[in-house]
Amino acid sequence: MEETLYGLIWISTTLVFVLASLGNCGTYLMEKHTSSSTSWSFDVSYINVAASVIYGYAILVPLAYYFLIQYMGSHASLVRFWCLWGYSLFVFIVSSFLLLVPVEFLRWVIILIAGTVSSCFVALNLRSYIEGNDLTILVVASFFLQMALAVFIKAWFFP
Repeated sequence: MEETLYGLIWISTTLVFVLASLGNCGTYLMEKHTSSSTSWSFDVSYINVAASVIYGYAILVPLAYYFLIQYMGSHASLVRFWCLWGYSLFVFIVSSFLLLVPVEFLRWVIILIAGTVSSCFVALNLRSYIEGNDLTILVVASFFLQMALAVFIKAWFFP
């Protein structure tokens, strides 16, 4: 089976641009919702933050897990880990469109659901690499790392 890095590259890149553009739009809509005299102001720094966080997360977290699981005696594929974490980011692309709704409570519900879906995807797939070993803490840590990313996306791009 040939493994490719489509999930890591294309989903991460799409998420970077979606977060930068929709994050700006969402911020504008929230400001417009509270004050009708708000003018459009595009924050270019969103693209830098999105690229740094998303690419950094999608490359470094799977890399750390790969070395940790190898050290613990399990066999894993670094490319599969990169694909796993790359594909887990897809739900954040879809949720970014839903986060344009200018209702703060609803935004938190949406991002927490998206984070839970992404976290479960990673945790359930990661479990197959550690079966037989007592490394449940790695699965729990992966769950919380994904949730932390979800909360960061909401707090930074859709305040």
